[in-house]
This record gives sequence, structure tokens and C-alpha cells, in this order.
Amino acid sequence: MRLSEALRVALRALSANKMRSVLTMLGIIIGVGAVITLLSVGRGVERYVTNQFQSIGSNLLFVVPGQLSSSGSPRATASLNRSTLTMSDVEALRDPARTPDVIAVAPELTRFTSVSAGKRDALPQVGGVEPAYAAVRNWKIAAGRFITPEDVIGHARVAVIGQSVVNKLFPDNEPVANQTIKINDIPFRVIGVLEKRGGSGFGDEDNQIFVPITTAQSRLFPSRTTSGDYRVSVIYAQATSEERMDDAADQIAQVLRETHNITYSNDDDFTVISQADLISIFGQITGVLTLFLGAIAGISLLVGGIGIMNIMLVSVTERTREIGIRKAVGAKRRDVLVQFLLEAVVLSLIGGFVGIALGALGAFLVSKLQSDFQTYVTLDSIVLATGFSAAVGLFFGIYPATRAARLNPIDALRYE
Repeated sequence: MRLSEALRVALRALSANKMRSVLTMLGIIIGVGAVITLLSVGRGVERYVTNQFQSIGSNLLFVVPGQLSSSGSPRATASLNRSTLTMSDVEALRDPARTPDVIAVAPELTRFTSVSAGKRDALPQVGGVEPAYAAVRNWKIAAGRFITPEDVIGHARVAVIGQSVVNKLFPDNEPVANQTIKINDIPFRVIGVLEKRGGSGFGDEDNQIFVPITTAQSRLFPSRTTSGDYRVSVIYAQATSEERMDDAADQIAQVLRETHNITYSNDDDFTVISQADLISIFGQITGVLTLFLGAIAGISLLVGGIGIMNIMLVSVTERTREIGIRKAVGAKRRDVLVQFLLEAVVLSLIGGFVGIALGALGAFLVSKLQSDFQTYVTLDSIVLATGFSAAVGLFFGIYPATRAARLNPIDALRYE
């Protein structure tokens, strides 16, 4: 029997019991739809995390106090008062002769603290920074200006605030410029408002206030070492290019070992983390999450496959006499086997195609529910779902088709 003829017979047999065929396909439809939707959500999460990390700056390296173990957990706790990073380290890293692949260095001294304006208060993260910080961390100003070198030199009591802080302290849309806020009961004049950035892997980035680093070190968070140097919480370094980030990280590590009198890398009291490392770590986590979601959705495909096997066994029983007549007029065992296998695969593929449309619709609805989140229905997820649904139909159709092919023509003709 030709394949086209077998396909025509299969479609006619399935259309003879429309309701049963639709109910059988329902398991495959739901399974494929769930796989497509969940995989698209997983891919959306991966891209969302990547975009969030890329938005904090380009070619960034993070230098933090303490050393991380191979598992990624801190081996040395580095609080503000025990920070191993100082302004002397910052100046050493700014030496182009020692770090030729670093184009910008921006220290930050940060702590969560109380802030008030009139009767309203908030608990933002207050960071003491320098003018280069805005360019390194890709911060944009929505109104006013950022901190200037004059503010740093003069220990000025000025502040640049984020959108979340504006909403908490000035909810009535009143002008923010030149307003006075109190940080740790010390008055500061607002000189600028940051553009809205939203949440990220670092929390709510709009819940920030930036002040001159000298003011933070001398007035807000006194943090001198025993030698009189000022501590910093983290140092951001920007590499000349993405290709030179590893070299820049090695140069930074070497300089800090020299300034800290460290001989062996195992004794480092700091950690240099690249932006690519953070993206890779979170990418692995979201990748495992995507795989897990896909596996859960795949279970429903197996259930749908069992439903196909059950219906095909019923079909073989109902059509026993038909099978006997076909064999009596010359149909071979192979023809009967192909016929029933094709019916199972057709059931599965039709359900798969409907499931793809349903999954794409589900992914679209998820995107609409979250304004700043976009799901991605990729070709590989469609191919995977379609191929898996066809494989399910083929696998669970083998036993019923084999059983039909092995029927004895005489016994089949006698069947009532």
C-alpha cells in the first residue's frame, strides 16, 4: 500500500470517531502546549537576567572584600568595618602602567540607612561614590545633575536619588530639585534624580541614593583603617573591551596582591568577579530551571501517549474483522502495521500542531501579564515538542499496530 493511500485511510478511520479522536489528542495538545509555554517562559527568564546584568554597565569587573570558595560561598565575611579594600587600592588600580586593560575605576562605600523628608521616611541603599561611577555603572540622570569632582573635594552634603526614593519621600509630584532630605539625621540637598531602572539581580536599583564618597566616609559611615586610610565596600573596574576582561582581572588581582602584601593567590583577601561570570552563573541556574519546567510538562505528553495506546488497542479490537478482510484479499502484515502506526502518529502530530498554537498563545498571555517581561517561542522548542509528540505517537502505537498485524486472518474473519 502506498503511503498516500495509507494516510487517506488513516484520516478516514480517525474522522469516523471524531469525538474519540479529539479526546485522545487532548493529552498531546495539553502536553505540547505546556512544553512550549514553559520553555518560552524559561528562555524569557534567561534573557531577562542577561539584560539586567548587561544594563548595569559594560565590561564590568567587581572587586569585593573576602574570598569566595569554589562553591561560590564566602569564606571570609567582609563587613564594612572589616573591609579589606581601601582608597589606596583604588589609586593603585588607576595606574595605567599597572592595569593597562582597565579604563575606569569607581569605588563605592554603601550601606542601607534611614532617610527622611518631613514626616516621610524610607530605607534606601546609600552609596558614597565618585563622578566616574555614573559612567561605569551606566546610570542616567532624569533631572538635575550627578556628583561632580567639586562635590567630592568639598565633602559636599548633596544627594542624587532614585525613583523609588522619590516616590516614597515626595509622592505628591512636588519638585524634587533642591529639596532637603536627612540621611542619618544629617541634612543633604537633592541635586539630581536618577532615571528609572527597575528591579534586577541586585534588587530594586531605584531604591538608591548617591552622595560624594568623601562625605560618606567622613560624615555618614566613618570607616578609617588603623593606618588612617578610608575603606570602601566594592570597587567597580571597567575593562577596555570584552576580549580583555580576563587580562584586566589578572592585572587587578596582581596589583591588589602587591598592595596587600599577599604572596599566594589562595591567601587573597579579595575576589575579582567579572560581569560574564555573573551572567554565566545565573544562566546556568535559569537553564536548569527551564529544563526542569520542560521535564514537568513532558510528563503530560507521556500521559497523552498512554491515551493514544489505549484508544489504538480499542480500535484494533473494533476493526478485527476489517483487518481479517484486508489480509484475506492480499494485505501483508507490513501493510497492517504501517496503517495503525500511521494512525497513531497522525493523532499525535495533529495534537502537536494544535498544542504549538496553544503554547504560543500561552506564552503571549504570560508576556502581557508582566509589562517588562518578554517570553520567547524559539524554533528549537517547537521542533522539540513536535518531534517528541511524533515519537510518542510512534512509540505508543507500536504495540497496538503489532497486535493488529499479527492477527490470524481466519480468526479475524470469525470475530463478531
